[in-house]
Amino acid sequence: MRPVRIAAVALLVLVAAALAGVGRPDFSRSGDSESDDSGPTRSITVNGTGTVTTVPDEATFTFGVDARGETASGALSAAAAAVEKITNAVKDAGVDGKDIQTQDISLSTLTSSDGRHIDGYAANASITVHANDLDSAGQLVDVAGAAGANNVYGPSLSRSDAEELADKALADAVADARRKAESLAEAAGGSLGQVISVSESGSSVPPMPYAARQAALASDIDIEPGTQDIHASVTVVFELR
Repeated sequence: MRPVRIAAVALLVLVAAALAGVGRPDFSRSGDSESDDSGPTRSITVNGTGTVTTVPDEATFTFGVDARGETASGALSAAAAAVEKITNAVKDAGVDGKDIQTQDISLSTLTSSDGRHIDGYAANASITVHANDLDSAGQLVDVAGAAGANNVYGPSLSRSDAEELADKALADAVADARRKAESLAEAAGGSLGQVISVSESGSSVPPMPYAARQAALASDIDIEPGTQDIHASVTVVFELR
């Protein structure tokens, strides 16, 4: 009976092996798949820049006052009254209320020379004034100075349609990237394919500072706008065929 038992065991082993072969996936066929034959996508990555030069047509000023008082509330009240006078003056000069904003209010103590006693308080208040017309912007300095402004900063020059110009700079940056990529593709003996990805590397619409401290003491100030550059840069990945 021993030979029969050994034969039965061998038969069971063969059956199990056959069943295992049926359930196992055929990995050898995956090497013939179409995806493996395509290979990795070749690409070209380039940076493009665009610049739009424009003439500013807006200006922003900061007008401030310093006031003193024996008490903190007295100094603050004096500063508030002074800055209100400036606000009313620029409004009378044609500035819309929505273009005037409180910038800063501060209070500090005035001490004796030995630092032991408080001799009074100093308050400062300031407003920012946005001028939509550069032709009349210089007159605002005269108006604010006549109204009592003893701190004048600006103008900061800007462009009213800055966002639209920034979009144009971005479009120019993409065109610049394509031009570079086409040159690279030709040099590499290939051709440029579709865009794989585009990312904005950075853009800037900088306001132009214009020193005018203590300009309230002058009169008939002319604002020369000059020019302003709006920059944009992008990174574009193209398919290389």
